[in-house]
Amino acid sequence: MRAVVVSQWGGPEVLTETEVDRPEPGLGEILVRVHAAGVNPVDWKTRASGALVAWDRVPVVGWDVSGVVEAVGPGVTLYRPGDEVYGMPRFPRQAGGYAEYVTAPARHFAPKPASLDHVQAAALPLAALTAWQALVDTAGITAGQRVLVHAAAGGVGHLAVQIAKARGAYVIGTASAAKHGVLRGLGADELVDYRTEDFAEAVSDVDVVLDALGGEVAERSLRVLKPGGHLVTLPGPDVPAAADGVRASFVVVEPDLRGLEEITALVEQGLLKPLVETVLPLEQAAKAHEIGEQGRTTGKIVLTVA
Repeated sequence: MRAVVVSQWGGPEVLTETEVDRPEPGLGEILVRVHAAGVNPVDWKTRASGALVAWDRVPVVGWDVSGVVEAVGPGVTLYRPGDEVYGMPRFPRQAGGYAEYVTAPARHFAPKPASLDHVQAAALPLAALTAWQALVDTAGITAGQRVLVHAAAGGVGHLAVQIAKARGAYVIGTASAAKHGVLRGLGADELVDYRTEDFAEAVSDVDVVLDALGGEVAERSLRVLKPGGHLVTLPGPDVPAAADGVRASFVVVEPDLRGLEEITALVEQGLLKPLVETVLPLEQAAKAHEIGEQGRTTGKIVLTVA
């Protein structure tokens, strides 16, 4: 099968399309023919160093996939060949999403939302599950709360805005002014242009902050929380020391059938829509990484495979 492998750790140029053996589904696993693969920051961070993943075979990056079940392994009753599925299999272990086929435990996938095509569906799993697990499972946001989403126009951010809004929150986002119109269309109530404003001065009395940036942004985010507020940070385990009366947590996303089903429900209700800015064929994975690493993408980048 075709796959994009990492020839050595380094820049986008180390991504090479080649032929590798097609995997076979094991006990409790399904084989999925990939139609589209989402591109995420963890993909290029892994490609650069290999440090984030335990590699157990030819290094093929990528986790977000949408496709069709080709075969099922022993003991699988959830799916049949021909079913359309999407998911973020095996994360943070190797999944090999930049390929024509992937195998993983059946419950690492969910039925693809009927209203989305494979490209749109492939844009969702990792970013949407990250937002869901951070905002809902970890912070437990409720209607009426004030939620601040940093990097609100990014892959996780634009979905977090919609999820928070669907939960009845008042949503504040940080983004460049050029992206404010898009974010208002997604439901943001208030926006801060990080290029011209200091969010720590412009925003206060926040119940939950979702931080996808880390560093000094995470540190200063503690200042905008109200007593009992919660900072949820994504970039790494170096969580800033929380002041009295507020909490700080680090979240690592994990495969989650129930979470994907909740995300599907929001999609089908018209409350969640992935923004796909760039679509490229699998063989242009290196270009996709080059674009992504510039940090200017609104929404997601997706590779077409089948």
